[in-house]
Amino acid sequence: MLFNSLQFALFFIALTGLHFSLPHRFRWVVMLAASYYFYMCWSVGYILLLVISSLITWYSGLKIAQATDRQKRKFFLIVSLSLNLGALLFFKYFNFFISSIFEISAKFNLLAAIDAPLIKIMLPVGISFYTFQTVSYIIDVYKGKIEPEAHFGIFSLYVAFWPRIVAGPIERAGRLIPQFKQVVSFDYKRATDGFRLILWGMIKKVVIADYLAIYVNQVFDNCQDYTGVPVITASIFFTVQIYCDFSGYSDMAIGTAKVMGYELTENFNRPYFSSSLREFWQRWHISLSTWFRDYVYIPLGGNRVIKLRFYYNLLITFLVSGLWHGANWTFVIWGGLHGIYLVVENIFEEIWGRISTNSTIGFKNLENSRLSTYFRVAITLFLVNYAWIFFRANTVSDAFEITKRLFIFGGKNPDSPVIAPSAFVLSLFFIVSLFAIEFKEQKIKIEHYVASLPITVRWSIYTLGLWAVIISTIFGVKQEFIYFQF
Repeated sequence: MLFNSLQFALFFIALTGLHFSLPHRFRWVVMLAASYYFYMCWSVGYILLLVISSLITWYSGLKIAQATDRQKRKFFLIVSLSLNLGALLFFKYFNFFISSIFEISAKFNLLAAIDAPLIKIMLPVGISFYTFQTVSYIIDVYKGKIEPEAHFGIFSLYVAFWPRIVAGPIERAGRLIPQFKQVVSFDYKRATDGFRLILWGMIKKVVIADYLAIYVNQVFDNCQDYTGVPVITASIFFTVQIYCDFSGYSDMAIGTAKVMGYELTENFNRPYFSSSLREFWQRWHISLSTWFRDYVYIPLGGNRVIKLRFYYNLLITFLVSGLWHGANWTFVIWGGLHGIYLVVENIFEEIWGRISTNSTIGFKNLENSRLSTYFRVAITLFLVNYAWIFFRANTVSDAFEITKRLFIFGGKNPDSPVIAPSAFVLSLFFIVSLFAIEFKEQKIKIEHYVASLPITVRWSIYTLGLWAVIISTIFGVKQEFIYFQF
């Protein structure tokens, strides 16, 4: 059930009306049933896996809280982590690991005559997202950061909450569960704020991301046919596409939850205006980056260790992050690149800090100048853009082929353009408009800015935006949300 479908519109309107018409004590029942229905629209067979994951985590949390013996507490922690992460590893990575082992063995003439025992199985939708929520919950209960939730229905709703079940944000139990227990009434301002966010998310996804995908898919899926400018353009278009696609989904998820009185975590904060890779990861997929910080990076020792161990912690965290995104070496390399970026950035900052400390005031003024900031933003965006090539490429060999073809100018490209000139100009218009709006958001969020405009201007924007979404939905090429595969 796509957010930009008529089916979803009817589902959301009916659910919102029913939600506010019922007494508070019954709302969790309706919301849980709606969440399971929403999930089954994607994956009917795997609803049992979701329920079992919820039951195991809920029961283990209660047992951890009740146990006075440290070994028993650790036992239930390990049981919960093993079963939840085990399911994720099996469904998402079994074929990847087995095929990788057989491919490596074949290079040494081992297992060459044996076919890899792969299994034909569909990846459960949203398993990476809800597994990370159950993992964070059980660890937080074990560490005493939160009390376990005694109500199985409320806990199940936390795991399966429909706006975020498919592609996040990844919510912490201490933030979301208390909201299910709060009595909320319909609030007109909150609802209009939510609907504005939904509309903006739909524009980013349906109007911008799906339109750019036409060019991106043509070049990346036929990379051997293009060189130079078309390849560079496709890489830039994908950089914008994945941001609009994923942040658009997050906006719609946050907006739909807001209409019904729930606040989800902000997931993006103008990441392409970051002046460093560290800052980029503080702005991009915030719920995931903070999850890896709290449950992987800090337990490894974070930056409270010797330099080499600190760099090791960064690399491991981002390699695991890359693998989380997909069972393909392209994602591992993408994560590894960001790990290397951050290691080099930290080394450079340390060297630069020493130079600045021992230099004249001129160096410090240069470092803090606006020109220097723009330069750092440009470098950061360039590095992020290059890493996205591996994220989007179908195979590692394709990624390296695209990298090589970025620098081949004057080569022979197909006679017909990738897309019509008018469509190309429209794509550039979308990109420029997006960055102009995000530049404006340095001072005020776009949804708040629109809300402050006169009513005639405001409703003209709503009408134009809705018209663009409808036209793009009817006549455009529908693209599934990129992060649904993770």
